[in-house]
Amino acid sequence: MPILENVGSQCKVGFEVDDATARELVVNAADRLFYGKGIQAVGMDEIRSEAGISLKRMYQLFPSKETILAEVLRRRNEAWTAGVLLAAENAVAPREKVLSLYDFLADWFAEDDFRGCAFINSFGELGATAPLVADAARAHKLGFQGYVADLVRDAGWPASLAPQLALLAEGAQTTAAISGTPDAAADARAAAATLLDAAAARA
Repeated sequence: MPILENVGSQCKVGFEVDDATARELVVNAADRLFYGKGIQAVGMDEIRSEAGISLKRMYQLFPSKETILAEVLRRRNEAWTAGVLLAAENAVAPREKVLSLYDFLADWFAEDDFRGCAFINSFGELGATAPLVADAARAHKLGFQGYVADLVRDAGWPASLAPQLALLAEGAQTTAAISGTPDAAADARAAAATLLDAAAARA
């Protein structure tokens, strides 16, 4: 966000920013650092430095790293949902709406800073000891599964198809993150197309 980056630069040279802008700076900084380095590797002072505000100000806005992480994950969920819906916006047929999920993944996987699913990463780091992270990850995944289930139901396909399609998307995210290539999206799309064609043939 160029505007926020400019505000961050002003803040570093002594200009005061309002609470809403300061919160945005902190969350943006934390998101970049957590996603790029991992949550446990990043301390509050590094977030403060990246955001360009004082440590005291940051603690006034966010009393702990966990509260910052909660906001990062909330916004990540919003961005994911918006991206999935936008990808399906121009698809008319149910089959194309489902396949648009994997097209969305292909675009995401091809981004230079792709490091996998932030929810899977966060759960892998902290899920066993941080209920907030575990709950956020589960809610995110359940939300996506519900969206796929709605697509399947609206198309009149068997309900058992929904978790299979969702699992293909989840597996593609992990595979792409580890392999460092976007190929898993195309593979998942092809597998999803096979499942959809089989369901249509049975119907």
